[in-house]
Amino acid sequence: MNESLLNALMQLFALIVDEQKLGFEMAARDVVSEWLQKQFSKEWTERYLEDFDRYLKESHCDEDGQACFINKHLEVEQVCGRLLEEVEQEQKVWVMLQLLEFIDDTEFTGPDELDLVKTVSKIFRIPKSEFENSRQFIIGDEYSIPFNEHILIIDSNENWKHELVKHIYSSRMRGRIFILHLESTNTMIMKYFGEYNLFLNGHNVKLDRGYVLSFGSVVRSPRIDPIYYSQISSVFIERKNLSDIHFTAKNVEFNFPGSNNGLQPVSMQMESGQLVGVMGGSGTGKSTFLNVLNGTLPLKNGRICINGYDLHLDESKLQGVIGYVPQDDLLVEELSVYENLFYNAKLCFDDTSDEKIEEIIDSTIEDFDLVEARDLKVGDPINKVLSGGQRKRLNIALELMREPSVLFVDEPTSGLSSMDSEKVMLLLKRQVLKGKLVICNIHQPSSDIFKLLDKLVMMDQGGKVIYFGNPIDAVVYFKTQSHYVKANESECLTCGNVNSEQILRIIEARMMNEYGKQIRKRKRNSDEWYELYKGNIESNNPVIEPTEKKQLPKNYFSIPKRWDQLKIYLSRDIKSKLSNRQYMLITILEAPLLAIILGYFTKYISGADAEHTSYLFSLNENIPSFIFMAVVVALFLGMIISAEEILHDRRMMKREQFLNLSRASYLNSKVIVMLIISAIQTFLFVILANTILEIEGLTWVYWLVLYTASACANLIGLNLSAGLNSVVAVYVSIPFILVPQLLFSGVIVSFNKLHPAITTQKYVPLVGDLMTSRWAYEALVVAQFKDNEFEKKFFPYEQKMSEAAFRSSFLIPLLEQTYESWLKNEKEKDFCLVRNELLKLSKIYTLPENIELSRIYLRHSSENINAWLEKVKQASRTDYKNNSNERDRVYNELIQTFGDSEKVFEFKEKYHNEAIEQIVLNRREINKLIKYKDEIIQLKDPVFQIPGERNGRAQLFASQKRLGNYLIDTFWFNLIIIWLTTIVFYFSLYFDVLRRVLAFIEFLRVKILPEGDFRIARKRQK
Repeated sequence: MNESLLNALMQLFALIVDEQKLGFEMAARDVVSEWLQKQFSKEWTERYLEDFDRYLKESHCDEDGQACFINKHLEVEQVCGRLLEEVEQEQKVWVMLQLLEFIDDTEFTGPDELDLVKTVSKIFRIPKSEFENSRQFIIGDEYSIPFNEHILIIDSNENWKHELVKHIYSSRMRGRIFILHLESTNTMIMKYFGEYNLFLNGHNVKLDRGYVLSFGSVVRSPRIDPIYYSQISSVFIERKNLSDIHFTAKNVEFNFPGSNNGLQPVSMQMESGQLVGVMGGSGTGKSTFLNVLNGTLPLKNGRICINGYDLHLDESKLQGVIGYVPQDDLLVEELSVYENLFYNAKLCFDDTSDEKIEEIIDSTIEDFDLVEARDLKVGDPINKVLSGGQRKRLNIALELMREPSVLFVDEPTSGLSSMDSEKVMLLLKRQVLKGKLVICNIHQPSSDIFKLLDKLVMMDQGGKVIYFGNPIDAVVYFKTQSHYVKANESECLTCGNVNSEQILRIIEARMMNEYGKQIRKRKRNSDEWYELYKGNIESNNPVIEPTEKKQLPKNYFSIPKRWDQLKIYLSRDIKSKLSNRQYMLITILEAPLLAIILGYFTKYISGADAEHTSYLFSLNENIPSFIFMAVVVALFLGMIISAEEILHDRRMMKREQFLNLSRASYLNSKVIVMLIISAIQTFLFVILANTILEIEGLTWVYWLVLYTASACANLIGLNLSAGLNSVVAVYVSIPFILVPQLLFSGVIVSFNKLHPAITTQKYVPLVGDLMTSRWAYEALVVAQFKDNEFEKKFFPYEQKMSEAAFRSSFLIPLLEQTYESWLKNEKEKDFCLVRNELLKLSKIYTLPENIELSRIYLRHSSENINAWLEKVKQASRTDYKNNSNERDRVYNELIQTFGDSEKVFEFKEKYHNEAIEQIVLNRREINKLIKYKDEIIQLKDPVFQIPGERNGRAQLFASQKRLGNYLIDTFWFNLIIIWLTTIVFYFSLYFDVLRRVLAFIEFLRVKILPEGDFRIARKRQK
């Protein structure tokens, strides 16, 4: 109660005293004094009595002390006007009730005095009906209080019935308790008429005197059963609901895999209109208890029902009935409060119009006191924009805006100030008063918050429930079980506060050693408390498993179709990224800056005859290095931008999974956004880098390859983000992926010089085929050599020239030499090599009919074999000459087109790079061919070789890949391979393969390690 409110009340008390009734001022003063003594100390009572005397004198006399008459209604309006914007509506109603009580106590019940109070109610916007009901209730007696739908009677008449008045049966009550309910502020006023001495929150109740019931109030007497605030409020709530909620848990039990920890068997029943608090020390299983009851964790035994519907078997029928607010934030930190609510509403109300959604959002913002924060960005816990209380209220609002009938809230007051904690709990209490069932974990609540609870669940170590019932009675229960003195005192009789921490101190009480110091052993362990609960509480309140299904409350929750969810997720993700200016700045500028760095420092200037400082693309020896680094950059950028995407939303995904929203839609939105960002990044990179290095005519080729590599890296990053549990683990894992991409790309270490266990001389080893970097690098290098504007005019002819030259100059001479060696030494290895190579030549040049490739024929017909080989050699030379002529013809045509040979040479220097040519023709390799496993392997001109394998395998830098009977250009073949790899990673992401594999490994570790070793390992991890 603030000072301005109390001063206003003193003024109003003074104004009510009729100046015409001289001599009655002292009686009124006694009433005010008695009222103040109940509220304050002697010092404050005297102070406010002086204020009352002053205000009373001012209402009778003017400034000179002369008697005067004032317009009391005008004075009342002025006094109340000062309070209009200062106090809440509940306090305004309280002022009106105090004035009516003052009139009743002083017996100034004339029309003038009541008109003054009526004026107060009008100024405070209190409904006329509530004023009349309050007046009749407070001033009336047992027989004059009118019966209506706002009245509740508590008595011992079991058969009492009335069509409007509500009733609670109390078997041992002597007399009657009347309760008036004021709906606008949910205020309840009590009057007692009877024989017994009753106590309200430890204070004696006077007959025919109005008392405002606060949250957690209890009416007690040794002769009657306690009457709780929750009982009274639930009666008035019932009329608002077409269908009540009955939540039943019967013999519910849960264990974590590989452990006995979890939730021990428990049975309890809860109903709508109850705020249930779950308390206990750290590690007692409070969050586990919530997750079991809300269906997140599977049951080992037992059954959970809501209105008869099984939580697990009838999941589709209960969709939208349950809401869950975890302890962690579920907010998109880059979006504003309004935008968080908007996207949440779009995912929860498919059949609702945009206008209705706007109404829901506006109402939610106002109800949850977020008006000032409406357009503020949420921000993260480090860079705070919203306060802790606002963040918590927004979290709850996200769930409550869809109006679930049962709400689970994990630690709603964690990390909040006392004021914010009270605001959050009052918010939850308001939901209860709307007829919902709210179950929340709460840690060390204040007295005011503790009194808000209607039911209390106490938990102890090992997931054992040791109390379930009224919160105020919990203090008495634990004090009684521990043999405390004055165990029946549940609260302070002076201030009415409840010490909730006393319960935890009783439960955790330790034994003493001989030196009077506490030891670890408790006076009563969790098993003993659990047995007491089973015997004293659960056995006396048996839970009957429902046999019939009752109507569920109306539910507006409706999930959009998957396509619509995808559009919503896309919009949310794009908006959140665009609103994060720092992220967008780094994302957009990172690729261009890297392009400038790579382009500038790899722009090797060798000079020309005319000008030594001029740059020639053809003479830039760093182009192969640039291409490799460009591939590395694409992989790195693709992985980095996606590495935190899903991990960042992990908590939000759990809630969306709880709502049965499509995980595929969410993942697809992430994939699409990452692909768009990678497309922009690689485009900017290619445009800048190719411009700096003057790479002409292949911009589209470079972009497509680098974008494809980056897209594959996107999916790898998303897999890491989805499978690992921390940002540190994700970024530590990235080198384990990138380093193999560098090592097995064929650039840093030649495939021919890797460890013999994994390499092969004929094709790229399998480990290289698994690397995205290899396919991307090969595609770019081959395209740069083969598809540039100059070389593509000559490539078909040079390819045939290379084949013919290799056969005539290298293959056939070595074959003839090996054949002669076999004839002399008859080594089996030489025979196999000769036969295999002759067989391959016979597929190109027809083998004469009289020649056989048998061992006998080869041994005795060397003249025929050598003659045929000579014929093949001559044919190859002829092929070479013919294709060389064709090449010369094309060259001459270019001279005619450009005008002279110098311009043709300039044309070549513009598009053709000599360093690339050296790599794809393997000119740095001294050996042009080698013998390997009964074959002769060509090392010369790999780009001109046509692979023989039909499964796509080939040497590095092959210009074509053979698949079956078809030859596919390396550029397209490699792109297809990378996209197929990307698709594999997509399905890995969709089915959460990495997380499942890691979970399986952890499961094996638990199973294989002895229990003791496992516990030690767990302890060391902590």
